[in-house]
Amino acid sequence: MERHLCFLVYPDFVLFDLSGPLEAFNLARALTGGGYRLTVASLDGGTVLSSCGLAVVTEALPAGPFDLLVVPGAPAPLAGDWVPRLTRALADAAEHSARVASICTGALLLAAAGLLDGRRATSHWLVVPQLQAEFPAVRVDGDRIFVADGAVWTSAGMSAGIDMALALIEADCGAEVARNVARMMVVYHRRPGGQNQFSPLLEFDPASDRVRRALGFARDNLAGDLSVPRLAEAAGLSTRQFARAFTAETGQTPARAVERLRVEAARALVEDSRRSFEEIARATGFGSADRLCQGFLRTLGRTPQELRREGRRNQGDRVPSQAH
Repeated sequence: MERHLCFLVYPDFVLFDLSGPLEAFNLARALTGGGYRLTVASLDGGTVLSSCGLAVVTEALPAGPFDLLVVPGAPAPLAGDWVPRLTRALADAAEHSARVASICTGALLLAAAGLLDGRRATSHWLVVPQLQAEFPAVRVDGDRIFVADGAVWTSAGMSAGIDMALALIEADCGAEVARNVARMMVVYHRRPGGQNQFSPLLEFDPASDRVRRALGFARDNLAGDLSVPRLAEAAGLSTRQFARAFTAETGQTPARAVERLRVEAARALVEDSRRSFEEIARATGFGSADRLCQGFLRTLGRTPQELRREGRRNQGDRVPSQAH
């Protein structure tokens, strides 16, 4: 079965929002011997200039129907007489699309077209407040890297569009094809949609190599001994020096930082696997389901049980249907 996918671009779109997911689907097409037909379109066809200055050749937006209509984002708010025309065309095309998806700030266009009303959605963390303020009917979840609500998919910034594409490929072509695409692109197969847009490692951003080395060691050994003496050893500092330097550079105690790293790893398993909470607790260093639950409550304000129920609802939402 060949599925028709259409990417709708416009002046000043982000090139990577197009090229990353487009290449993922192109690889899936090669692996399946023609599972996808790919179209890059614009309102009137012809060359369209991306935000980085590279022009892309497009065809005029076809009438459809489409199995998937994808809208990339832009680095700045769109302005011009053509913008209302674009949102109208997007709304019309969605009527003839089994699924609709946005990448990064493309969620603002979906919202402007009325396609996100009453739905869960995400976008780049920079525009999440704008999305919520301008479109109060949208149930914005800025913590997720992508969200599937029925036939409408939204993703966070840039590389999250590849994660969303892999999830769509898995739904269409199976897990093995998606895994092979991920291997060919040298990306994870696949970051779950519930993963935070921010990694604690990026948020801590320590100044010294030694503290960074300790954080890297912690990330790679979550199930092991991550006591202050062990982390100090990995950093090459005395216990007292390490504890003082770590807190000064990250604003967190070592214990709190380790817990956040463990929660990040455990959350992905809680939402996207069938492993028991005891297994997840052992794999991520919490030791027991009770301690796992306590860590989740302190860090996320929610229990693993609540997140798993939400993850299962999201999995259930991934059923192709009319978008609008």
